[in-house]
Amino acid sequence: MLFTAAQVLAERPEGVPTRELWLLVRDRLPGLEEEWKPGGVASNTPEIALGYKSGGLVKSGWVVKAQGRWRLTPLGRIALGEHPHVSPFMAAAHAAYQYWEQHRTGFEMAKQLLEAVPEGSWVAARDLAVETGLDEMRLVQWLQGERPEGWHRVLDGDGGVPDAVRADEELQERWYRLLEKDGLSFVTGRASLTRRISGADLRQLMLDNPDSRTRRAWLVRGLGMYGGSLLRDWLTEGFCSLPASKLPELPPGSPLDAIRAAVEEDYAHGSFNEKLKKTNEFYAFLTRMRDGDLVLCNDGGKIYIGRLRGEPAFRASVENRANLQRPVSWLNGDSPLDFDDLPDEMSAKLATQHDVLDLTEFIDDLERLVGPQPAPAREFTLPDVMPELADELLVDQEWLQECVCLLRDRPQLILYGPPGTGKTYIAQHLAQHLAGGKPQNVKLVQFHPAYSYEDFFEGFRPVQTPDERGVVFKPLPGPLLRLVDAARQRPEEPFVLIIDEINRGNIAKIFGELYFLLEYRKKAIDLLYSSADESGTPFTLPENLVIIGTMNTADRSIALVDAAMRRRFAFVELHPEEKPTSDILHRWLVSRELPIEAARLLEELNARIEDRDFKIGPSYLMRPGIYRDAKGFDRVWRTQILPLLEEHHYGDGIDVAERYGLETLRRTLS
Repeated sequence: MLFTAAQVLAERPEGVPTRELWLLVRDRLPGLEEEWKPGGVASNTPEIALGYKSGGLVKSGWVVKAQGRWRLTPLGRIALGEHPHVSPFMAAAHAAYQYWEQHRTGFEMAKQLLEAVPEGSWVAARDLAVETGLDEMRLVQWLQGERPEGWHRVLDGDGGVPDAVRADEELQERWYRLLEKDGLSFVTGRASLTRRISGADLRQLMLDNPDSRTRRAWLVRGLGMYGGSLLRDWLTEGFCSLPASKLPELPPGSPLDAIRAAVEEDYAHGSFNEKLKKTNEFYAFLTRMRDGDLVLCNDGGKIYIGRLRGEPAFRASVENRANLQRPVSWLNGDSPLDFDDLPDEMSAKLATQHDVLDLTEFIDDLERLVGPQPAPAREFTLPDVMPELADELLVDQEWLQECVCLLRDRPQLILYGPPGTGKTYIAQHLAQHLAGGKPQNVKLVQFHPAYSYEDFFEGFRPVQTPDERGVVFKPLPGPLLRLVDAARQRPEEPFVLIIDEINRGNIAKIFGELYFLLEYRKKAIDLLYSSADESGTPFTLPENLVIIGTMNTADRSIALVDAAMRRRFAFVELHPEEKPTSDILHRWLVSRELPIEAARLLEELNARIEDRDFKIGPSYLMRPGIYRDAKGFDRVWRTQILPLLEEHHYGDGIDVAERYGLETLRRTLS
């Protein structure tokens, strides 16, 4: 029966309802019911047996049963090709079932771990297998048949669809759609590595918050069709609602495509943005919200929080004010919270124009506000500077600590000065220190005249279609957005973005609307591209993201930086004639027991350079190799330092070699 059922399913890729499948199997096996031996159990019929004996097909990943239909997976098609006869086919299915029986605890743990994977993130199959003690291939194949919550968030280590799935074109496209609906972007069929969650982190997440895998939180505005407040009715009768005056009665769990089609037809008079907004709201209300999720609404400065207690339903309401409803148990109906009790980032999101908004990132804060359990700490701290770091960088600890204090006050800092003063070097080491030595928490980008908002934050880029036959344009994240995503996942850890040569780009154009968030981290804004996507979620810049820029004053004087830029960043100078830079070369030479003549020559050179922004930094002379070769020092001076001064004095008639050459300087010093 099971082998025949697999053959029937192979002929019907769209799947077959359970009852219809039994009829097709019975027709192909004449006399089956007469030959069936119930063994004294009246309920043991061949139709029933077909259902409960199919475990081997499901556990092997060959058949998936969902919404009352059976479908053959790509793995099932391959199995039929490899085992064209009953005995070997069923032997392979039985082996998969036995493996599941022997490792049932591991598979159950895999379910729990997957339910803890947040939307927009993914986990590598190998990490999940290690955490659960399962064979990686068996695990991946089991996911194809069982399809537990979050199954599609298990990928290969490089972020692609696992090879063990042997996915065909249709499954790949469906997989991509599910992940993109979660908020994951793909580049050449690969998910962003910054959204990957390690198995250890996933297990810890589940242990710390055992209910987090199913909990979500939502803002639902208490507004009727014409804007009047419905909160009194909500609190009295125990529900929340959307007007949905023209929406047909769609069932709970309706797919996004069905809701979009209904909105396109019944709200045809609306603008594109209005229809997109309604589609997202109805999809969240009908499908994404679940029993037990938290719901938040506000009446001015009063905040009410409740818990969903049932499925959505369409009900007639006065003046069509609340046609689509969900039952809610309000937790603080008699004692509303104050708006000021909410975290600043949440308050910023509530100020945006959305009637339904996902607030799951604040689930712990909301649980703390309505329950006895304290929420995990969400604040991050920037560590003080240790003497070892100051010694390594050859600067005073007090100066370095001042940089940290400036970042605590405002998390944007620019190190500026002439070339060779160690701006980038110090920025990188300071960033690693602030990030706790975690290289994944630090990102470096370099601005240049062609650099744009699309390169820096997000923009539309050509992406190959799954069938590799065409190209589509999708909004893809830039380095800042990828780092922001990582910072949001670990709000207690500092993340540092280094922008090298920040003044070489058109800063106002590159930052765009993000300029506002540099000064107002607790506010939310709509983005240039993402505000038009299906999520429509407003954007905030996390407070645990620190930005350190470097600026070469030889390229552009700091005086040319606009006032808006200066107001948003603290500026710290690194100049060859000022501490800490003035002592760095001397300290470096002494620490390596080298002659200090190089420090004296550099000091004399800078004394002869009249333009303050063109004085030479010490980093040119801080490479051990140039002191091992008798001609190494002279070579660096002639090929790296003098050409800089030649450019500076171009056309003014000064003999650069005579004025700044080593022979001249050495004669002066002697």
